[in-house]
Order: sequence, then C-alpha cells, then structure tokens
Amino acid sequence: MNEGDHDVVVIGGGQAGLAVAYYLRRAGVDFLMLDAEDRPGGAWLHAWDSLHLFSPATYSSLPGWPIPPSRSDGFPSRDEVIDYLTRYEQRYAFPIERSCHVETVERDPERLCLQLRNGRTFTARAVVSATGTWSAPYIPDHPGRELFRGGQLHSAEYRSPIPFAGKRVLVVGGGNSGAQILAEVSALAETVWVTLKDPVFLPDDVDGRVLFERASARVRGDFDQASTTTLGDIVMVPPVKEARDRGVLKSVRPFLRFTIDGVLWADGTETHVDAVLWCTGFRPATGHLRSLGVVGPDGRIEVVDQRAVEEPRLWLQGYGNWTGAASATLIGAGRTARELAPRIKAALQMPGSFI
Repeated sequence: MNEGDHDVVVIGGGQAGLAVAYYLRRAGVDFLMLDAEDRPGGAWLHAWDSLHLFSPATYSSLPGWPIPPSRSDGFPSRDEVIDYLTRYEQRYAFPIERSCHVETVERDPERLCLQLRNGRTFTARAVVSATGTWSAPYIPDHPGRELFRGGQLHSAEYRSPIPFAGKRVLVVGGGNSGAQILAEVSALAETVWVTLKDPVFLPDDVDGRVLFERASARVRGDFDQASTTTLGDIVMVPPVKEARDRGVLKSVRPFLRFTIDGVLWADGTETHVDAVLWCTGFRPATGHLRSLGVVGPDGRIEVVDQRAVEEPRLWLQGYGNWTGAASATLIGAGRTARELAPRIKAALQMPGSFI
C-alpha cells in the first residue's frame, strides 16, 4: 500500500541528506526524508570512538547554522559532530521518517516507487539518493584471506584499540583512517602498517581546508598541474603527530598472500599476525538502485550535474567527487546541495523533463 506521494524523496538522513533538505526547503519544494538509522547522526554513529574531523569547526558546517567550536583541539570529535547533526535536524524540523530502510527503487509511468524493508511504499516524482558509503565497506580480495585464522575488521566496524592490546596487528591502508587508527592501536599493540606506496603526509600547519579546495579545483579543471595534494593525503592531526614522535609512521609494501596464522612477504619471510585492520575505503551504497539498471560494477552511477543519465528522476548527493567536489565532507555536502536543489526544482517545473 502506498503511504505517501511527494515531489521529492531524499534517501538518507546524514550530512548529505540534511544539506539537500535545507536547500529544498528554501526552494519551496515538497519533500520527505527516509533514514535507515533510528536516530540522527548518519554514518558518524558508526565511526570509531576517537575519530576527529581533519578540518577545524569553522570549516566544517552545514548550510545555515555553523557547528560550535570544538571543546578539545579545534578539530570536532565524532560525538561533537553527532550532537551537531542532531541539533541541526531539530532546528529545522525537517520532515523525516526513521528506521526506514529502502530496499529498492522502481519505475512506474509517472513516479519512482520506493519499497521499504518493512513493506511500506512511497512514491515521488524525483528521488535524491544520499546514502553515502559507510554501509558498503571495501576489502580487497587478497590471496588466502579466507584461510587466515586471525581476526579481520574493517574500519567501518572498528571502535577502539582496546581489543588489540598486546597483539600483533596489520593495519592495511594509507589514507587518513589508516593513519589515525594506526596511531592509537600502535600505543597498545605491535603494528605493521601496509600501504600500496609511501603515504603522503601534509605539513603540520595544513588541514582539511586545503584538501577541500584542491579537490574542488581538480573537479573544476582549474588546479595547478604541479599540485598533487588529494583528499587521500594524511592530515597531521594531534594523534598522528604523536605517533610520528614515537616513530611508528613507517609503512611497508603489501604482502604476497595470507597464511593460516600470518602473511607471506615478497622476500619469502613469514610474519605471525593476530589481526588485520582493513582501512581500505568504501564503495557507494547504491544497492537499492540496482533495480533501476543504472548502477555500475563499482557502485557508481553515470551522472551529469548529479543527475542520473539513464534515469532522469534520480539524483545523487554526497558520494564523493563524482557527485560534486568533496561532496562526502560536511562543507562539500553543503556546497553541492546548494547547486542541486535549484536543478531539481527546475526539472519539476519543466513539462516533460522526466521523460
């Protein structure tokens, strides 16, 4: 039974969904948000306990209402971001329904039909998918991984270093999550940091603001070709600086394969390992859109200005640079949503634009 028809349904109530909701309301568009979580906070609810943004509070706000200054070191913590997103949602009283997991989005002649896991159904003239990446963690299919008897955990499930105390742990992945998790696990465990190539560490006085501006310039095509700074470069937040001072920010190249209780290296030596922490990133969480036939093998969808090429009633928000410069960050979500909402409104008002 169809419970509601709206001009727009936004799937996802995290930072990307909230940002587009803000601008849809300003544009006077009828919309409803559906969020799979049972409370506000989006993917931040699942982040590890000590996670901090790598941009200061003044550069990490959603549109309309700035995030308060951090109570710690100037870089807002996981709990501070969750509190901010909760109060942001309450401040604007967006129409949102929770514990609503969208299983599939399907076509009918005039609407898109959203089927929920609990059997409920919604329809909309346009759908904005803003489900992010957290629920689609990526682990490379490394030889022998299924034979390894030690523990394996993706960063999506990691909470604290305490379970790894006194163990030998491989931390795999050279981005900011790998560096931050290595920093705190190495204080309690023997760690080996495995990266495809040498990590790139930014100067101590550079933070996420520079990464965002470089990413934006790269998408616009007006960046300095000599500049190689990317969102994957490691920001020297305080825990990573402390790890550097302890001399643990040294990485090795990947091992050949897993053994039953460890890994085998290129030189033929074997290392016993108790656990592996995979900090190897995520794929777009777009499984609910596969029924539309628009999702590629890597989870991405071909878009122009955030609009799906093969389904013009579908729009994408917050998945990364392919849906707008740095759109998976707090500040980037706001900027891309500011551009997206007017496009959706114009399409809704143009006869035949969804054909």
